[in-house]
Amino acid sequence: MSKVIEVKDLTKKYKELTAVDHLSFNLEEGEILGLLGPNGSGKSTTINCILSLLTMNEGEIKIFGKEMKPNAYDIKKDIGVIFQEVAVFEELTVYENIDYFCGLYINNKQERKEKVEKAIEFVGLSEFKKFYPKQLSGGLLRRLNIACGIAHEPKLIFLDEPTVAVDPQSRNNILEGIKALRDKGATILYTTHYMEEAEILCDRIIIMDKGKIIAQGTKNELKELAGIEEKVTLEVENLPQEKQEKLKKIPNIEEIKYEGNQLMISFQKGENNFTHLLEWLKQEKISYDGIYSEKPSLNDVFLQLTGKELRD
Repeated sequence: MSKVIEVKDLTKKYKELTAVDHLSFNLEEGEILGLLGPNGSGKSTTINCILSLLTMNEGEIKIFGKEMKPNAYDIKKDIGVIFQEVAVFEELTVYENIDYFCGLYINNKQERKEKVEKAIEFVGLSEFKKFYPKQLSGGLLRRLNIACGIAHEPKLIFLDEPTVAVDPQSRNNILEGIKALRDKGATILYTTHYMEEAEILCDRIIIMDKGKIIAQGTKNELKELAGIEEKVTLEVENLPQEKQEKLKKIPNIEEIKYEGNQLMISFQKGENNFTHLLEWLKQEKISYDGIYSEKPSLNDVFLQLTGKELRD
């Protein structure tokens, strides 16, 4: 696979603040790369620098093997950008909006018409061509925003929080559409505040914090970094502090949390962790309900690496 984006030692400063600190990564052709991080981690600054919307202090950025510059229109014509904030014209219909944005790249009227129709069908807006944005629900408005960004059939697509504040049906439609774009050959850089979306969509994930990459890899590779083999949750009423301290001495326990009546236990890798726990509960004569075990999620990895929830 060829490298669609190459970022080397990207640094962006605002006076004393270093928003992005010597960042380096590649995005391979045909890949969906998730860029995750808590608010203020440098994700948006990174994207804006890649697109030459911001001037970097240091570093090198190449797209399609060419140096990216503000006037690199030969590169930009093959890029689609869908930002979190919906950017369409209120006075234009659905069709007219998509036609306008497609027309920024495609001059031939017949070719543009074909691409606009394909984009409308792709995002499921065929019944809403003559609607104005104010007549659309939040989910349909998001679909329009996506159609405006992809109508010219770009090779590289930036998707920034495309499912924020949409209903579940529209969200599923958008996620399926993103998969279809990749299957048609697009390469995608994706940011989201929904960890489950990253698990579903992304071939690789980069986790950023304080302007630096703190981890990257496939979802399974990242889960390995967490060092957690399994999580066990059970309902226990009135578990004394002394019992909690004794519980921590069971082999391979990484962490325990006791909130309300819910006891959550994280185990490191080891044999018979679940069995050891059941034996301990029996020995200590502790009654419990609703016990279940699960593998660690990406959210567990993110919390362990950054000390924050993704939405923080």
